[in-house]
Amino acid sequence: MQSKKLGEQTYIFSHPLPILSTGSVVGKKEGAGPLGSSFDEIIADPLYGEKSWELGESKMVRRAMDLALTKAKLTFADLDLMFGGDLLNQLIAVNLAARHVPVPFFGLFGACSTFAEALGLAGIALDGGFAAKVLVSASSHYQTAERQFRYPTELGIQRKQTAHRTVTGAAAAIIGTSGGGPALTGITVGKVIDAGVKDINDMGAAMAPAAVDTIERHFSDTGRKSDYYDLIVTGDLGSIGKSLAQDMLAEAGYEIKNNYADCGVLIYAPEQDMHAGGSGCACSATVFSGYFYSQLITAELQRILLVSTGALLSPTSFQQGETIPAIAHAVSIEKV
Repeated sequence: MQSKKLGEQTYIFSHPLPILSTGSVVGKKEGAGPLGSSFDEIIADPLYGEKSWELGESKMVRRAMDLALTKAKLTFADLDLMFGGDLLNQLIAVNLAARHVPVPFFGLFGACSTFAEALGLAGIALDGGFAAKVLVSASSHYQTAERQFRYPTELGIQRKQTAHRTVTGAAAAIIGTSGGGPALTGITVGKVIDAGVKDINDMGAAMAPAAVDTIERHFSDTGRKSDYYDLIVTGDLGSIGKSLAQDMLAEAGYEIKNNYADCGVLIYAPEQDMHAGGSGCACSATVFSGYFYSQLITAELQRILLVSTGALLSPTSFQQGETIPAIAHAVSIEKV
């Protein structure tokens, strides 16, 4: 059997796997940003009519799935597998949503890298002949993440300028083995990189080295140059992490300034004063599912490399004084 592995960490699918539809739901702050018109729905109430932030986030996951299914004219009965995750302990946002979804389910935790991880695993399952249609999802919520990782928002703690705002939102996508539209063509699986950062209010510095490592490995494995892609998009490095990654890649010989963007920078406007920018599983998930997916549909973009980034800490590891490991997974998405 011919290997689909290319180089050390990259897997190229034997044929393009079309992303049949996406669904995106975001909160009020995200809807007020420059990408607001690209999202399917904007939720004014962060509780989303529920009794807790966590249940509100879970409801967003369900709504994003329903939107993706409706657009694809499919039902849950048409799906073979579901991959999904969030930032919360025991993945409660997606787990509580999955109890309403009659589809075999894999729960994933890759922190903010979860969306690309889910896309890549869906591609492996589809290309391996284990499924014909797969649903993926990712979500996060400002209030739930702050309560778990830092301080409950009710305390009104002033955030540092290096801090990110966790994106409130959820996104879902359906990938198949046939059909039209933008398609998954490969994945570069990231390695855990620990740059020694301990500050939970500086996720960009923690994650940038992991993004750089995966992007360098992708180019090394594939032999591609940076201009192969119309856009290289990191997940949520924010303004500080994006600048670090760009400088590190330039030192390594990869000039990507003209075709590099970061979802955490794009999702909020400077005047919204979100400090370093956006973060969270929903950051790359909603920006891709809303903004970039539509540009691939209209052929404004032909090829993008989506590099979702994640800081793999927990409240326990932080309290015990551990440094913050990070990871980045890259998926190639091309208009075919």
